[in-house]
Amino acid sequence: MDAPGRRLALPALSAALAFAVCAPLLGRGFVLSYDMVFAPRQYFVPDAFGIGTTLPRSVPADAAVALATTVLPGDIVQKTVLLLAFFFAALGAGRLVPTEHLGTRLVAATAYAWTPYLAERLFIGHWPLLLTYACLPWIARAGLAAREREPGALPRLVLACAPAVLTPPGGLLAAAVMVVAAGSRRLWQTVPLAIALNLPWLVPTFLNAGGTFSDPDGVTAFGARAESWGPALLSVLGLGGIWNAETVPGSRAVPLVPVLTLVVVAVALAGLRPLAQRWGKAPVRSLTALGVLGVLLASLATLPGGHAVLVAATQHVPGAGLLRDAQKWVAWWGLPLALGFALAVEAAAAKLTTGRGRVALVTAAVAFPLLTMPDLAWGGWGRLGTAQYPPDWAAVSGELGDRPGDVLVLPLSAFRGFAWNADRTQLDPAPRVLPKPVLVDDTLQVGAERIAGEDPRIGDVRAATSARELTAAGIGWILVEHGTPGYVDPRLLADATPVWSGDWLTLYRTPGVPAVKAISWTPALLANGVALALLCVAVLCRMLPMRTLGRGRILPPRKE
Repeated sequence: MDAPGRRLALPALSAALAFAVCAPLLGRGFVLSYDMVFAPRQYFVPDAFGIGTTLPRSVPADAAVALATTVLPGDIVQKTVLLLAFFFAALGAGRLVPTEHLGTRLVAATAYAWTPYLAERLFIGHWPLLLTYACLPWIARAGLAAREREPGALPRLVLACAPAVLTPPGGLLAAAVMVVAAGSRRLWQTVPLAIALNLPWLVPTFLNAGGTFSDPDGVTAFGARAESWGPALLSVLGLGGIWNAETVPGSRAVPLVPVLTLVVVAVALAGLRPLAQRWGKAPVRSLTALGVLGVLLASLATLPGGHAVLVAATQHVPGAGLLRDAQKWVAWWGLPLALGFALAVEAAAAKLTTGRGRVALVTAAVAFPLLTMPDLAWGGWGRLGTAQYPPDWAAVSGELGDRPGDVLVLPLSAFRGFAWNADRTQLDPAPRVLPKPVLVDDTLQVGAERIAGEDPRIGDVRAATSARELTAAGIGWILVEHGTPGYVDPRLLADATPVWSGDWLTLYRTPGVPAVKAISWTPALLANGVALALLCVAVLCRMLPMRTLGRGRILPPRKE
């Protein structure tokens, strides 16, 4: 292959993987599946900045999407996010692996980007975690450059982290890789950078510290689960094990998968030795230890004593609810697993005596993830699809106007199943579609377990027997969604005024003037301002020429 072809091979494979997953989702319309809800236009409501009554679980992701949808339609923003997540995951891993062999880069790309982690998080709708996972190779690469004191490494590190810190879990995943890759001598720089980038969700979390405890029943409901005959730990080692069985690719239940997982892990561990020879022992040991920590955290609820530890933490430690859906932390294991596997394949290929044999081995290694999990392709073999919002949503948005008060959505349930979205399970879209704060019952039903929500106002709503009592609780509007399971208490609508009604939605106005509490935007705006200022500085540093400030001279950039 000539030089231009070699340069294009990795980006071409990365693009092919992204389109193989997302091709059926690229038509106009929205992919609405479980937690993945985008809207034609999202608004800068208090919850988007974490200053509403709920925990900042999607902060600053909602604000970022609100900003993006002021420029582009929401479905275009969504398709762009999904495509870029898969593309940059593959490209980043291919560029991170330390090798001169194109085949090794291609093996690393597919080993990292075609994984149960990405499949399960895509199907459950955790798109910010897809972005975080895609950023980890780039963060590691910039962190290694910072470890070696390369010029411009810190601005690169900041920019690599930017798409990863859109949620608290993503921010912690990115921060850990940043700190570990850059090394202990850079802690005085990487720790402050990590804190500054995560301020948009850290500040509202600390301001709401009294309300950051979670229902301990969620430890069992959200614990890692076995996907085949092996234990949950074995599924986690293969980057799977998500708690929701409905979002697991069917291929993960094949009896041969646990055996193949053990083989891949053994091969990857063998490949860590050549990785240490090229990077040095310290960064490889650190990244591998972080990966092992991710495996242990992801499996903790299934390990002896782990369940009791997590229950105690959720009851007594603010913010420990982040550990409930612990499988997300196995993202740290993805890097050593993919890089070690790729370098082990390279070492094995080097021992073969014929070029044809080496090509065959590398080709088989590149195709291995696709062959063992083919049902990630084509949107999960049709599992995902697109849908258009009915006109009712735009009509209701226009009716809300400037009247104060939040919108209560009925029936009381966090998830919906609409015929206009092929009855797929999806998060209620109202909080992201409507231009006002929306109150949704965030109680979750997971199998036989009922997990209490975290919004303190839901208790007042459940106790209300009339619309006037809702007004006293700060509710100015009641939105009834039709065509989805659930019960609507007619007493709540008896003294409310119908404002608009359609096939899918009916909007009511509550009587009187809602008792709206004042909200202080200052802390959230300052936190976001600091993070944005840091990103702007990093962009300027990347655009400007390298400077040697000590001697007052401007030096040209070094040639690679």
